[in-house]
Amino acid sequence: MSKRKTILAVVADETGEVFEHPDLLLAGMNGMQIRRPEADELIPLPEGSRLFTIPGTPPIGIDRRSGKQIVAEHLPRSWGGGKIQAVSAFVTPAFTRTLLPAAAYTQKDVNLTLWSYTAVGWCVEEERFYVAAVRVDRNRQWQPEHFDDRKLEPLVRKRIAAQPDNRLIEQLSRCALDYHCFAAKNLFFGRWEAPLPCSPTCNARCVGCISLQEAPDCCPSSQERLNFVPTVEELCEVAVPHLQSAENAIVSFGQGCEGDPILQADTICAAVREMRRQTDRGTINFNSNASLPEAIDRLAEAGIDSIRVSLNSVQERFYNAYYRPQGYRLADVVDAVHRAKRNGLFTMLNYLVFPGINDREDEIEALLQLIESAGVDLIQMRNLSIDPLLYWNSLGAEGHGSGMKRMLDRLKREVPRLQYGYFNRTRENFYPPGYESDWPLPAGL
Repeated sequence: MSKRKTILAVVADETGEVFEHPDLLLAGMNGMQIRRPEADELIPLPEGSRLFTIPGTPPIGIDRRSGKQIVAEHLPRSWGGGKIQAVSAFVTPAFTRTLLPAAAYTQKDVNLTLWSYTAVGWCVEEERFYVAAVRVDRNRQWQPEHFDDRKLEPLVRKRIAAQPDNRLIEQLSRCALDYHCFAAKNLFFGRWEAPLPCSPTCNARCVGCISLQEAPDCCPSSQERLNFVPTVEELCEVAVPHLQSAENAIVSFGQGCEGDPILQADTICAAVREMRRQTDRGTINFNSNASLPEAIDRLAEAGIDSIRVSLNSVQERFYNAYYRPQGYRLADVVDAVHRAKRNGLFTMLNYLVFPGINDREDEIEALLQLIESAGVDLIQMRNLSIDPLLYWNSLGAEGHGSGMKRMLDRLKREVPRLQYGYFNRTRENFYPPGYESDWPLPAGL
């Protein structure tokens, strides 16, 4: 940490009121290892981020006088001595966390909801919050100020009235208004990236699935899964007008409200061919677990432009523990990544990252091998939303990593052409000027 900055731990009382702890410095966690953040692992809390409590979980900080780690269950007597709980940040999109909140997770009674938990502290000198994160994407279109629900609802009602028989429009209206999906909102605003969910089924049983939770000991899913397969006509009625007229138009298969679209590859191929028959404008993207490699060849031939392959790890033991694949293996996913690039697709990894897993030496080496052998263009460094202790135990993990910032620096140093990001891109922006040297990004763009 810089000697010029004093970053105090942030805690909350039993009512949820948040304030700095007078005697504790900020600590974070890499895996289950507790340590102080390095200077380049912290940035001012980005606009649009939120703070929330970690219920029933005491915070852990560094005693300002002794330098020892302290599990703090109460405030100092001079501050009333009340019971306290840990606080986390949910960092706005475009930022990847570098440390988890330091907290006594084994003391909580329930599994935490599906959020990405990030260490946050209070800078005494600057009188503002700091968070353990780095910026990985320059795109500002996903900032909350662009998504005013007061303007959205009339647009949704108008679109439903215009296409009352389209089940996909009805589904996306729920995503926009009830689940507050920014991509769904974009569809009704007529701009940027819009979603095309199409698969009610999946061949993985992810521990942190946000649309379907079967395990009674996990927390509820954050949204209901699509329960039908849209027709080619329904998909095109949504996609074609967007591709034809939207600013920075992208349509993407593979959304949070569905299973995996690769299981509907035949329907998608037919829909994409029809979309491209009607317009060559815009970008068609495919988000998937890429579990059926031969489907990638057919999708590329049909006309998709880019693919984003989801995985939490490139090591089979960690991948299997989280995805719990049904009828496929990680080797199939790796094969699909290679096929995507051979077919000329802009190839991205939707890398679900967690400090202490993705910055391990063995993980970095395996990731570098995939990047170089397949020619991966971009890694979306997505914060994995899950209870930290649940994830750690599910993976059977031990030890810790070198640090997320160290990991990012190393990948870019060894593969300068590799790009980082958080969002899908238009064809025109696949390879922006200067991308080989565009790292690190300044926190406040």
